[in-house]
Amino acid sequence: KLGLDVIELPADETLPEGVFVEDTAVICDGTALIYRPGLPGRLKEVDIIRTILRREDHCIVDIKDPLATIDGGDVLFTGREFFVGLSKTTNLAGAKAVASAFPEYPVTLLRVKKGAHLKNFVSMVGMDTMAIGGSDIAKDLLRQMEEMSEYKLYKTITLRDDAAANCLWINETSLTSRLGPTVSHSELLNSEFTKIDCVLSNRCLLFNRPKEYNNNDQ
Repeated sequence: KLGLDVIELPADETLPEGVFVEDTAVICDGTALIYRPGLPGRLKEVDIIRTILRREDHCIVDIKDPLATIDGGDVLFTGREFFVGLSKTTNLAGAKAVASAFPEYPVTLLRVKKGAHLKNFVSMVGMDTMAIGGSDIAKDLLRQMEEMSEYKLYKTITLRDDAAANCLWINETSLTSRLGPTVSHSELLNSEFTKIDCVLSNRCLLFNRPKEYNNNDQ
């Protein structure tokens, strides 16, 4: 329906957190920044994703700073800039790694209260349009974005439920657990993962296939 090629990873009982592929990389314009997991037991997950992305002709960039930590749930790309949430699993060095990997885009740092992840409260649901939750944490993030973003004309859709604000915007359609009729959208079941505070974006990595082969790993 959306014109996607889906790469489905096989189940691996030795990787209990392997379903959370968002934690392994951020991908933009044919470049994949590979994260360094905080838990040694997750190194195999990163290796699997690196192999797939290299096969898909992405330029692979590894984080050099051994002190850098970053979680995919804290990195939001708007199409114009990156927002990086500083949280219990994403630090300043990790945010600098994003800025280094994608120098053509501004990177704006946001403070996420109570150690939660940025994309648990906000996501893109259309061109220059964000969905944002209704909690105090979400409202604080919106205030920070309005004050510090490079682009000042984002539109926002405020939702009562924070979990509903995590959406996937793919080919002009927003995939969501629940959302009002403001934009074209399709609903996905997420009830079981909601029990462990897992949102839709945690379980996928979205990318366009590079038009030209690029094996300049860094």
